[in-house]
Amino acid sequence: MAKENIAFKGNPVTLLGSRPRTGQKAPDFHALDHNLHEVSLGDFKGKVKVISVVLSVDTPVCHKQLVRFNEEAAKLGQDVAVLNISMDLPFAIARFMKEESIERTVVLSDHRDASFGRAYGLLIDEMRLLARSVIIIDKDETISYFQVVQEQTEEPDYERAMKEAEKLLVRVA
Repeated sequence: MAKENIAFKGNPVTLLGSRPRTGQKAPDFHALDHNLHEVSLGDFKGKVKVISVVLSVDTPVCHKQLVRFNEEAAKLGQDVAVLNISMDLPFAIARFMKEESIERTVVLSDHRDASFGRAYGLLIDEMRLLARSVIIIDKDETISYFQVVQEQTEEPDYERAMKEAEKLLVRVA
């Protein structure tokens, strides 16, 4: 269990799983895409990975976060995979992607067995949702940035995350 000051609407929440730290190898996971196909971290081998984690695509802050990272993904090029992960059902994800024209971000569901949430220490015990966070993983599968948003109703630091991704891209070139 991860012990830290994470809250949802001011109420403390407990995170389950073991959180890897920056500089460590990123643990693999499996999740479902909007077509119910299993996807793993290994599917994006050799790319910089930007992982945006939200509670649910059907909340205003999560909606904004997913749309923002989709826009940022278009600027980053083909050497970057932008993933969004939540506990939403794949059907809700498919609807959201269609309504919002999400085309550059891979939107995934961890609902089946919380493989991602447990591997990254982001599963909120009280709600069985994932904690809002951003993780950047380099092309060699090493975590270079990990932000867990302290108040889950607030947005992540987009600028800092994008600077980290851009820094990794410069190293790749």
